[in-house]
Parts: sequence; structure tokens; C-alpha cells
Amino acid sequence: MREVLIFLVFLFATFSPLHCNQQQGLIPEGDLLVLTVATQETDGFRRFMRSAKLFNYTIKVLGKGETWKGGDYMSPPGGGQKVRLLKSALEDIHEENKVILFVESYDVIFSSGPKELLKKFQQAKHKVVFSAETLIWPDRHLEDKHPHVREGKRFLGAGGFIGYAPNLKEMLSDWSGADSDSDQLFFTKIYINPEKRKSINITLDNKCRLFQNLHGALDEVVLKFEDGRVRARNVLYDTLPVIIHGNGPTKLQINYLGNYIPNLWTFETGCKISNEDLRPLSGLQESEYPVVVIGVFIQQATPFVTVFFERLLNLKYPKNRLRLFIYNQESHHEQQVLTFLKHHESEYLSVRLIGPEEDIDPVTSRNIGFDMCRDDIDCEYFFSIDVDVVLKNEDTLKILIELNKPFIAPMMTKPGRLWTNFWGALSADGYYARSEDYVDIVQGRRMGLWNVPYVSHIFLVKADTLRTDLKAPDLFESATLDPDMAFCANVRNKGVFMFVTNMHTFGRVLSTDSYQTNHLHNDLWQIFENPVEWEERYIHENYSKILRDGLIETPCPDVYWFPIFTDVGCNHLVEEMENFGQWSGGGNVDNRIQGGYENVPTIDIHMNQVGYEKEWQKFLLDYIAPVTEKMFPGYYTRAQFDLAFVVRYKPDEQPSLRPHHDASTFTINIALNQVGVDYQGGGCRFLRYDCSIKAPRKGWALMHPGRLTHYHEGLPTVEGVRYIAVSFVDP
Repeated sequence: MREVLIFLVFLFATFSPLHCNQQQGLIPEGDLLVLTVATQETDGFRRFMRSAKLFNYTIKVLGKGETWKGGDYMSPPGGGQKVRLLKSALEDIHEENKVILFVESYDVIFSSGPKELLKKFQQAKHKVVFSAETLIWPDRHLEDKHPHVREGKRFLGAGGFIGYAPNLKEMLSDWSGADSDSDQLFFTKIYINPEKRKSINITLDNKCRLFQNLHGALDEVVLKFEDGRVRARNVLYDTLPVIIHGNGPTKLQINYLGNYIPNLWTFETGCKISNEDLRPLSGLQESEYPVVVIGVFIQQATPFVTVFFERLLNLKYPKNRLRLFIYNQESHHEQQVLTFLKHHESEYLSVRLIGPEEDIDPVTSRNIGFDMCRDDIDCEYFFSIDVDVVLKNEDTLKILIELNKPFIAPMMTKPGRLWTNFWGALSADGYYARSEDYVDIVQGRRMGLWNVPYVSHIFLVKADTLRTDLKAPDLFESATLDPDMAFCANVRNKGVFMFVTNMHTFGRVLSTDSYQTNHLHNDLWQIFENPVEWEERYIHENYSKILRDGLIETPCPDVYWFPIFTDVGCNHLVEEMENFGQWSGGGNVDNRIQGGYENVPTIDIHMNQVGYEKEWQKFLLDYIAPVTEKMFPGYYTRAQFDLAFVVRYKPDEQPSLRPHHDASTFTINIALNQVGVDYQGGGCRFLRYDCSIKAPRKGWALMHPGRLTHYHEGLPTVEGVRYIAVSFVDP
């Protein structure tokens, strides 16, 4: 019995599939050579080589330094140059067992290694295996001559094939075409010839086990994340292709997949390429920093331009390594630009200003900016930034330079929206489309470097790229697209990858659509359109401490004192009122109010006179109401008001205000300038408590009940001019 068992074990081992493989012999990885053609080193080529290096493929690049004459996917059929180069390279290969993989490089990614590739090649049981396609190209008249297949793709794709060297030599032996002839047509005619197909022993990878051509198959391909790896999966055939080819008009899709494959970003590891090929600036002397031309573009009236220049000034980068190019098409902003240059022009390496009087169009201005960098032998980067960018991160320029990409943009957002300065995908007509990963990128669930089809508002481009790939003067021109979209389309078509990074918080982009310029300080009106910027500009830096840390004082019973406005906010409100200039006479007759009679008149301007009542009510609701509800528990306000106004006290005009009750549930009184600096005297006295506040702080608000309990008076201003903003608030 024991002898029988031993015999059966021997029999099983001898005829098992594993033993058969050992007898047949797996192809050694050393027998594989990858040949590709690349006449120049593009971003796509670097991506291809990175994926090949990851899996230890042996690569030989053909055609380096040659002028490309083989056409492209947008022009009539070409590619013959690749066939010529391949035929020549095969003449130097004499090993009978040498397996050659021939693939494109600019739009190809490896998603797995040689072992899997060779195993699948061997399982195909043919000497030459071509990639397969759903669509026939370039001659549809040859469709009927293609062999029918029970399942899978029927037509040959010339962008990738694998085979033994002798068989490939036989296949190429008849090639005598021109570089501009079609490689696809040449190989197709061989394949549809039954004798040649049999002689060379050719088959197609019908179910995309080795090759995945994306053209005509976009709905078949998804990303597969599993066990710290990511690769493409063909859901139609349930296969995992080894090689992904963005053939034809699928460059955007291969770029999307290339953000992940092979293992560039996974849920377990995040982004793996963010620390590769960096250009560190730390440790450099200031004189060693690369020279950068910063192009500032003002094409329309925009809020917070003064703040923009403040942030530009605060960039952590040696100013003696920066050249400024400022294009201003908007006369409304001339004074702000000139004020900035008056104080800071001398700090920069050089400055060029193009103003509205020069009547230069926006597209020309951007080309002039590019040329300022192209023509400067010392310039290494051009940093383009539109004036509606809120550049919060002072290290932005350094971060982008250190990432060392030919073209890179920081991700910018708009608060409370999914808007950003990049698009994750494009529609068929070249406009915005949302990629599957867009929301995750915007909300920070996926962080890294992303190759995208469109960026705007702000980007950094290498000067060498501007001098070579992007040297054309018509980068912003298109018969159908706006200049920004035309620029991105031309950048893509030149093979330059546009990366966006969300690995840091960089800033925001302002809303400019409804910006009006009919006031002195128009930014005051931005509380609705740009509330975050409005708050940063006008709300006191310690406001958040009121609710969080209890930063609130009680100088008199039920009188609460807290910071609310910045100095800039106070100044702008005062200057706006003085610019309006229609101060009341201080008499009892007042046609601005209901009933036309004011019992306790002041010299003032109402908020509705300057068109600020909606904005003021928004201010009260967002910033005063939370304090009210904290200090008066159980009381909730809608921040409605009958009167809101700015009062002016002057010794020779109206120095004080007699004792009175306010016609309000509660009153807000904000000091808009500084005692001891702008005026002497002033303050407020609450008679019931015999309690006075004689040194009101600029930007701080007094909040107190209006009717019944807090009978009060305005103390005399004896010198200078005192301004306060008052609101009578009812539920």
C-alpha cells in the first residue's frame, strides 16, 4: 500500500501544471528587453521611465536626438519612423530567445513587472502578441479582413506588442516605408494576411491581459486599490493589464490614471512622488536663490488690492532675486499700484509696469511677461499671479520651486464652495468637467501632486520650458476657446504636464463679479461676496477670544466692552463718511427718520445714506449677535435696527450729547478713532450707576441695554474730532 501511495504522489508531481511549467520553462526576466522611441525627453517620457524603473524593466531608448517626422495622433497616420528605428535595433540582437517588448513612451505606463508580463505572454501561446483595440484605424475598409474573435477586441493596436526577436525580425523584414508612413497600417496588413499571421505566429491580446489601449475603452477601465497597490482594471473582461496606453485622444485619461499608477498615490501611503527630484533651497545663500520674474496681472476691478500687495511683499523669498512685471488694465487701481511701488520698488531686482494708459490687451501683456523671463539669461522661473489671488502662505514660491516641476500651481479655493483654480477633467468641447477624485482633492482627503488639464490664476513655470516647449507666441490663441483655456490646451499639446499641489494650504481666490467701484473704500461692501477676506481686513484680531476665552470687560453694570474692528476698519468707515460729506445739522427736525423728528439729535450720517444698511445688518448678525447671546442668556436677536449711523463730535460743532435713553433693546457704540491721539475728552457716562468710560479704545464696542435702565450721556470732546458708530438694535 505504501508503494502505491508513493507512485501516485510521483505521478501527480510529474503531470501537475506546476511540473509542466518547470518542464516548459518560464521565460527568465533577463531575456526581456523593452524598446521604445523617444526623440526628446518630455514629462510623459519621464513618467514612463519612472514606472519602468519601479518594476526593474531593462529599457533601450531609440531615436534620441533625432527630429521627429512620424506625425502625431492629431494629424494623418504616421509612425513609420518608429518602425525604421525598431528594425535597425533588431539587427543588433542575435539571441534566439530574446523577448522584445516594443511600446510607446510618451503616453504609456507600466502597472506591473516583467514577471507578470512574461507569464501572460507565455500563456498567449504565440510568438508575437499585439495590443488590441475596439476601433479600427486608419483604414476602416479593412474591417472585414480581420479575423473574428469569440470574445474581446478584434482590431490590432500598433502602440504595444511583445514577441521573440526572430519573429519580430521576420515581421519587419519587408519594411521600406517612409518615416511619415503609418506603422499601424503596416502591422495591420501583416496581421490580416493569413499566411504571414501564421508564419510569424501573431495573435492579439483580445481581453487586455497585457495591454490596455484607452481609446474606445474609457468606460472599461477603473482604478483598483488593493493592499497598498493601485493599478488599472478592465471591468469588461475582469483583467489587470500590465501596460496602459493613452492612445489617440485619451491623453487626459492617461494623465489621470498616471496620478495613481503605478502606486504613485495609495490610501495607505498617500503621495509617493512629492519628495522625489526636489530642488531644496534651505542652506542656500540669498545670492544663490534662483532669479524669478513675478508677473502680476490686474485685468478688472478687484477687491482688496492693497492687501494683495501686502502679501506679495511678505513672500519669504529674497527680493533681490525677484523681478516684478506688473500689468494693470484698471485705472481704478492705479493709485494702489503706484503707492506700492513708491515704497518698495527699490527692494526688487527690477520692476516693469504696464499701466492702463498704454492700452495693451491682456493676452499681449502675458506674452510680454513671459518674454521678460525668456530674454533674461539669469531668469529661472516665471511666477504668474492674478490680483484676485489671496496668497496666504508666505512660503508658496519656495514650496513650488522646491517641488522642481516644469509647470506647477498651488491649489486655491473659494470658502464654502468646491471651486478651485484647477479642473480635474474636461468635457468633449474642452470645458470644465469633474473628475472622480476632484472632491477628495479639494477637501484634502487625497493630498499630493496632480497632473491636471487646466489651471488658472496662479502658476510657476520654468524659464527653460518657456524657452523651449512653450516658446510659441500664440499660446493664448484659439478659434474656439477663451485665452486661459487656450493656454492650457497649448501647454498640454506641447507635452508639458500641468501639476497642481494641495499638500499645503496656499490661499484663496476672490469673487469679483459684483465688485463696485462707486465708493471711496469699496472693500467695505465685500462682507457678502468675500466674507473671509472682509473679516481678515476689518474684524479685530482678538475678536475670536471674546467667545473662546471670555475676552470681554464690564466697565459698568450690564455694559460690555469688547474688540470688534481693526484700525483699518475704523479708518475706512470714517473716511467713507467724510468722503460722502452730507453730515446732518444736529437739529431736531430730521427727514431721514420716521416721523421726521429726532428728540436727541447728533451730527451724523446714516448707514443707509451711503448704501451700507444691508452690509451693516450682516455685520451685526455675524459679529454682534453672538456676543449679545453670550452676555444676555436667553435673548436672541435678528439684529434688526431702525437706526445705524456714524456720529461726529467736535468742540466747535457738537462736543457732547445730553442725557437720554436709546430707542433700542440694546445699543452698540463703537469707537472709530483714538482718544489722546485724534481727540481729547469724550466718553460715555451712565447716570443711574454714576459710571463713566472716559478712554474708549479704538475699534472696541460698548454694548448696553437701550430703554429703561441705561440712561446715559456723551461726555464733551474738548479737542480734535471724535467718531463713533452707533446702532439701535431691536429683535
